[in-house]
Amino acid sequence: MNWDVEQSKKLYGIEKWGTPFFNFNNKGHVTVSENYEKKSKDNIDLLELVEDLEKRGLNLPILVRFPDILKERVKHLFDCFENAITESSYEGAFMGVYPVKVNQERHLVEDLVKLGKSYGLGLECGSKPELLIALSKIKDSKGLIVCNGFKDYDYIETALLSLKMGRQTLTVIDRFSELSLVIKAYKKHKIKPRIGFRAKLYSRGSGKWSESSGQKSKFGLSPSEIVEGCKILKEEGLIDSLELLHYHIGSQVPSIQDIKTSLKEGARFFAEIYNLGAKLKYLDVGGGLGVNYDGSGNSQSSVNYTDQEYANDVVYTIKAICNECSIPHPHLITESGRSLVAHSSVLIFNVLGSNKTNTVRKTESISEKDHQVLRDLDEITKYLKPKTLLESYHDLNQIRKDIMQLFSYGVLNLSQRARAEVMINNLYVKIRRLAADSEKDFGELIHNLDEILCESYYCNFSLFQSLPDSWAMDQVFPVVPIHRHTEEPKKRAVLVDLTCDSDGTLNKFIDPTSAHPQNYLEVHELDSKKPYYIGVFLTGAYQEILGDMHNLFGDTDAVHVIFDKKEKYKVIDVVEGDTIGEMLNYVSFEPKNLIRDLKQDCLKACNSKIMTDKQSKLLIKKFEESLLSYTYLKT
Repeated sequence: MNWDVEQSKKLYGIEKWGTPFFNFNNKGHVTVSENYEKKSKDNIDLLELVEDLEKRGLNLPILVRFPDILKERVKHLFDCFENAITESSYEGAFMGVYPVKVNQERHLVEDLVKLGKSYGLGLECGSKPELLIALSKIKDSKGLIVCNGFKDYDYIETALLSLKMGRQTLTVIDRFSELSLVIKAYKKHKIKPRIGFRAKLYSRGSGKWSESSGQKSKFGLSPSEIVEGCKILKEEGLIDSLELLHYHIGSQVPSIQDIKTSLKEGARFFAEIYNLGAKLKYLDVGGGLGVNYDGSGNSQSSVNYTDQEYANDVVYTIKAICNECSIPHPHLITESGRSLVAHSSVLIFNVLGSNKTNTVRKTESISEKDHQVLRDLDEITKYLKPKTLLESYHDLNQIRKDIMQLFSYGVLNLSQRARAEVMINNLYVKIRRLAADSEKDFGELIHNLDEILCESYYCNFSLFQSLPDSWAMDQVFPVVPIHRHTEEPKKRAVLVDLTCDSDGTLNKFIDPTSAHPQNYLEVHELDSKKPYYIGVFLTGAYQEILGDMHNLFGDTDAVHVIFDKKEKYKVIDVVEGDTIGEMLNYVSFEPKNLIRDLKQDCLKACNSKIMTDKQSKLLIKKFEESLLSYTYLKT
């Protein structure tokens, strides 16, 4: 059967989740585009990029960041709202903010502030450390700083003082007790605060992060607290300091209907608070704008709306209710972090090997001297036919159970069990092939055999460090070999990481024909002479910052790549990943103390004549070199 790039596109669904940034070229390599114009001649070939990076001395796994994609996503979001505002004759402006919690990596935050300056992109911070980042990076007075999260007096005081240096800092009251702290800081410093109220909506989002919304969410003021808060501000002469209403219905909201429902309720809150005397200027509809991780439009890992549809609904719904209530249109704020940064990063790693379960292996001849179960397996092998596939499959499953029991009781020795294991695996492979070639429908049988024969591809990365949402939330990311798409991928595999943990397995992948994930990835046969590279896409949101140091695997090497008309691309920055020594320091093992202890033990071993001086020096050298080396495997 001939195979071409178009078939690979359908198999991996890249046109559903990758448009407009990712595609396959005629060589069968994944390419990266910088914008929605899709100029293929300017695309970056990921395989060529990885090979170039390796020649420069960088190691896999590696995280590749594309600032130009960030720029395009910022432009696209603001264009969508500008289109909606113009078409609706909306009287307010759009003033988006990036939630720093989505990815606090310095280079990314700096790029976003720089790229978003002309649009007035601001920053949202949910903690005191994030506020410090925002205050140091937002230097343009157009960009808002929205302060959310739990706050103590120091947090509030810092936000208040920043107003004197020209920062547009809005302190959002997430808990009712914070209001008294704002008033206390105001009285102490005689600086008029800029206040927002976060409303706890009855409406809630759907999807994996819906628990952060609704009446049981940990943030937000109830209707009675909002009314009481307005009363207190009036008494303190600060009602005109209440400028913003904020709400949030969760991250990655898959359904536009949930967004519309929350918009209506949020706009009603806004109108009612305005009529209580607070001349609100801003309505912050929070996050939720989703990303098409699988492209199905019908799952928690996708959305059933476009960015433009989202912007249209935000603008239209708020305008309609404001007009109905005869109040001015507010400036609109979204906290769309995931949609801004997810596309900008790609994780690439190499495959180290596989367990080859889907391969027929040579077996020894069976004689009358062999145990009956081995002879039974030989009989199935000799008389296997298309019309007896189901019968042979069920017999095989029973023999497999019998072999386990016989081995446990000591009837079969290890060598006999090993021979039986190879024969059983070979039979599963042959049954699978016959079932696939048959005109009869063996769908359920093939599905069961795919479960059994799915190979494990051992990969040079840590799931816990680089894809924590896949492990913790069953988030599905697009996973695709970055090359060989002119060849048919005849293997099916799960991807096993380097950690000593059975959970360190990537086993949920996009099924382009369904909204439900499949538990295997179509991959190619490994070539012992050539590396095999796999990319995980749309990893720019949350994955870096939530990474876990399981087995002390640290941050990967990262590079920043921009598009260049003359050279196609330029590597403008390299961020080296963690060394073993740095990871040990994180858990309070000081490398100098470890070296000292090792040297003392080597000296004792040499004095006891159980180790030579040469061996001692070599071990110490290896130990010291390892402390400075990458935490991942060299190939």
